[in-house]
Amino acid sequence: MELGKPLNHPLYGWDNEYGTYIENVKDFEASQMLISNGEFLQFIQDRGYEQSVYWTEEGWSWCQFKQAEMPLFWRRKPDGYWLRLVAEEIPMPWNWPVEVNYLEAKAFCNWKSAKTGQTYRLPTEAEWYRLAVHCKIPDQPAWEKAPGNINLEYCASPCPVNTFKSGDFYDVLGNVWQWTETPITGFPGFKVHSMYDDFSTPTFDGKHNLIKGGSWISTGNEATLHSRYAFRRHFYQHAGFRLVQSDEPLVIQDEPYETDMEVANSCENLWGQSAQTNFHQQLANAIRKEIKGLNQMKVLDLNADTGRLAFELAPYVKELMALDFSARFIRMPIRLQERGFMRYIVRDENDLVFYREVVLADTGLDKDTEKIKFMQDNANNLKPIYTGYDLIIAPCILEELSCPKQFLAGIHQRINEGGYLIIASDYDWERNHIKPECRPGGFKKDGEPMTSLDGIGELLSAHFSFEGNPSNLFKYEWLNSRTQLQRICEVTIWRKK
Repeated sequence: MELGKPLNHPLYGWDNEYGTYIENVKDFEASQMLISNGEFLQFIQDRGYEQSVYWTEEGWSWCQFKQAEMPLFWRRKPDGYWLRLVAEEIPMPWNWPVEVNYLEAKAFCNWKSAKTGQTYRLPTEAEWYRLAVHCKIPDQPAWEKAPGNINLEYCASPCPVNTFKSGDFYDVLGNVWQWTETPITGFPGFKVHSMYDDFSTPTFDGKHNLIKGGSWISTGNEATLHSRYAFRRHFYQHAGFRLVQSDEPLVIQDEPYETDMEVANSCENLWGQSAQTNFHQQLANAIRKEIKGLNQMKVLDLNADTGRLAFELAPYVKELMALDFSARFIRMPIRLQERGFMRYIVRDENDLVFYREVVLADTGLDKDTEKIKFMQDNANNLKPIYTGYDLIIAPCILEELSCPKQFLAGIHQRINEGGYLIIASDYDWERNHIKPECRPGGFKKDGEPMTSLDGIGELLSAHFSFEGNPSNLFKYEWLNSRTQLQRICEVTIWRKK
């Protein structure tokens, strides 16, 4: 199933409706009708509200807090159950759809599963769309007559669950909204609309589940097939549910926005900069220009960060191992590799933020990604398996190590004869409080200046020859939309003797 509304769609839509997401929907069975008040009564009579075993942890916490005994709109009177509508209370219509929150719907599914030995759950968003396609549900305003109790075309309330049939199923559209198992998130390609930047993104937290299909009172955008409204799982709407049975395990795709400031700023530095100011793009260009025979080389990137250099080089090398000291950083390029996109939040000014999304295909770097392997490791204490490389790249890693001199003294052991070592550094040893005895340069030795490049040369000279001339690349680091740091990194190439 392809989900998402194209930008040229003739109907208005909120920003969360746009983008493209493709999901392979496995076979499933669905209840022909929505669960009725009469069916839900069995759950109540079986003391379902009193047994934690049927509830999720969140659901049981809510149930205990609210001291819930039945759905919110139900009333228990001396002559039986009644239902509260918008303007009146009526004797319980047992063949109307029950209106509950997600937590109650999920508890009913678990109770039904326990009683029957079958596995029941709610549909996912993609399964609801599959059901709509199967039943050939027309989109508004294509219908002459609504295909269900929707758009205020028939009733001012719900109606019996066996009233509106489309193909094999009832109430695919209308009567009451239908809770799904899917927490809302943006589709790949989602972009925040500047006119209502707080409409969708605050709900992309894994705590707001989608409701689909509209209700009797849904009009306009709410009555369209592409509408995507989501609410906290304990909220009430005019919403009910139908059951789904499937042998496939439920997989929920959670694509939150990265809020770790260090990681998000790294994403912006590597993926949000233009080609003219992107340090990693420029470094990749320099490597392709200076190093011959890249396509036969086994490459090691010692500072993967959020992965830009690895993706830039992948089409031009034989294989590439990209390491980073922190798993916080490499999970972002792994997400790009596996899902094709990633999201993060960076500061605009003060309390204002930007919501960013990177779609790998849009960058043109979605080719040969299988050549890359991202791993966590410490460049100052590498495992023995990281050896036998034709090219090792150390981009801005020396100034992050506890002892750069130790690294430089031993790196030759991991490079093949005739292989290359490329170092890029701003030589800022004080930023991370590197001890003076561990610094390769930036001090006076025997009364004479010892530059960092001089010191690196001394440490490498026994095993490497210096190739060409040093060059400088600018590296910009995002703090907010008004403030960026600029570093000048010296790039040097060394060849193993």
